[in-house]
Amino acid sequence: MCQIFLHCLLRPAKAPKPLRMVSIASWNINSVRLRMPIVADFLRAEAPDVLCLQEIKCQEPQFPYKAFEELGYSHFAVHGQKGYHGVATVSRIPLKEFSRHDWQDNGEARHVGVELLGPGKGMVLENVYVPAGGDEPDREVNPKFGQKLDFLERMTRWADRIDRPTMIVGDFNIAPLECDVWSHKQLLEVVSHTPIEIDTLQRFKDAHGWSDIGREHIAAPQRYYSWWSYRSKDWRKGDRGRRLDHMWASPDLAAQAISHRVLEDARGWEKPSDHVPLITEFSL
Repeated sequence: MCQIFLHCLLRPAKAPKPLRMVSIASWNINSVRLRMPIVADFLRAEAPDVLCLQEIKCQEPQFPYKAFEELGYSHFAVHGQKGYHGVATVSRIPLKEFSRHDWQDNGEARHVGVELLGPGKGMVLENVYVPAGGDEPDREVNPKFGQKLDFLERMTRWADRIDRPTMIVGDFNIAPLECDVWSHKQLLEVVSHTPIEIDTLQRFKDAHGWSDIGREHIAAPQRYYSWWSYRSKDWRKGDRGRRLDHMWASPDLAAQAISHRVLEDARGWEKPSDHVPLITEFSL
């Protein structure tokens, strides 16, 4: 008996499982084929494990698979359509497509979900492009605004049923906080920052208890923008930005995020998107 007890005491403890760093990027690219040169530069410089793209503006057979494969990204989930919208998730990590939701309820390609199979195994990653909503914040005179609110309500009903570690990223087309826009007062009646949009997005957030990773790492009221209009000739000098792009996660998953960055300089690259990439790194 004593010998057994002594053997147990002398047995070396099991080594803890090694932590794996996994980085997720999100970028509304505003035409992946047109901007593939800057996407390639971004991937070579930053090398995220997974890149979620919105507004790819191409059908699935037209997606530049070969260009991504040459950069080491050989796993894909692409949901595209001709000329508009579309989302794609490309990865160095094996993945499988998990879902496609038609929250627009009209067949538009605005969502694709994947499950990671390699490092980060089990994480569900949802990639979404929320409708912009048109120019007038009134569903009676602007049906596009009503479609945006209805899209978010369908997302909310979906989020209420999530039971796995999940991350949702993409262009939400809403800047929810006063410090998420260059002028809260001047944009209160401008689509993307109206009270009804902010309230609707908050209901989506509450439905799953999402953690806003961006604002956990760049705490309000610090300046944080991800979009600048093409209408501004000197976007940096005018700096009339909005935080329209987001990375949210289930609370337990968000707690494993160790960094979050906004690549603001990308707005000044050659033939840029009007959005810039976001990157979150996890220790899983």
